[in-house]
Amino acid sequence: MRKPYVLLLSLIGLFCGLTAGPAHAADNGSWSVYPVASQVAARPYFYLSAGPGQTINDKVAVANKTGKPLTFRLYAADAYNTARDGGFAVRTVKERMRGVGAWAKPARSRVTVPGHKTVTVPFTLHVPQGAEPGDHPGAIVALDMGVHPARAKSRAWGRADPGSGSLALGVQRAVGARVYLRVSGPTVPAISVENMHVTHHQPLVPGLGDSTATISYTLHNTGNVTLDPKVELRARGLFGRTLLTRDLSRIPAELLPGQRVRLTEQWRDAPQLDWGDITLTASATGTHESASASFFALPWLVVALAFAAGAVGGALFVRARRGRARPSEPVRPSRPARPTPSRPRSSPSARP
Repeated sequence: MRKPYVLLLSLIGLFCGLTAGPAHAADNGSWSVYPVASQVAARPYFYLSAGPGQTINDKVAVANKTGKPLTFRLYAADAYNTARDGGFAVRTVKERMRGVGAWAKPARSRVTVPGHKTVTVPFTLHVPQGAEPGDHPGAIVALDMGVHPARAKSRAWGRADPGSGSLALGVQRAVGARVYLRVSGPTVPAISVENMHVTHHQPLVPGLGDSTATISYTLHNTGNVTLDPKVELRARGLFGRTLLTRDLSRIPAELLPGQRVRLTEQWRDAPQLDWGDITLTASATGTHESASASFFALPWLVVALAFAAGAVGGALFVRARRGRARPSEPVRPSRPARPTPSRPRSSPSARP
């Protein structure tokens, strides 16, 4: 009898804010989670405000779109920006919660929803004394307690069912309705651009290839409110020439308080021979900040020729120095000539 290898993966896909079902309900096609409509109108998300020490009562709806019953684990979670692209995501049930995830409690932690039915669950959110003012984003999450089968090739995981050549996988899924909570008190919008770096990719021969530059930087929300950031890129070359000006599009739609997101931007058709600086200016409502980095563009062929010329010049210089420093052949000193003795003159005899 075959015994397939089973690998249980706790893959929590939290789909928050998809436009399906009631007013922007979070939806994955099988079930959706959304705020119960108020007496005024339907709500896309939970927009809540309270002061320290206050308690809020609200309701969340879980709709089953399949034809069979589904059982969910209901819990509250804190939100964060993903490292990959800055998207909105929430913590898993096993992670430590500090905000909404710790303050909100559903009336039922486990709920079974019949096929094609909707169940409404009340929850309370108590803001503790001493809670920091500002925004505290999170979600009310419905985690499917069932394990959904999936298949994966054995090469990807290394162990296979001998009969099928594949693995049996178990996947858990979750959907969360966003909660935007603001605790009363001073609000401070603040953003910064950190760790900016520019990397050039030059062709070997000037004009025979593409020249690109990669600008990497960190966008950091240093305030206590959620920001809708905008980033402008400016590049200037020698003598202040404007090389590039554009607004960046690959940035988070919302940057949550305290969050950092590492981003990159490609500059195609970057100059192949230039010297200047690149400036990024990040702005949001009530705040803006800039950061700059210098760049020096030089084709690899020019670098190689300059290096070769420098090496040849250095070798000639060293050789010339050695030639000047070489000692000359020693010369034997000549003996001084002996002085010839002079004969004494005879004095004339005195006459008598």
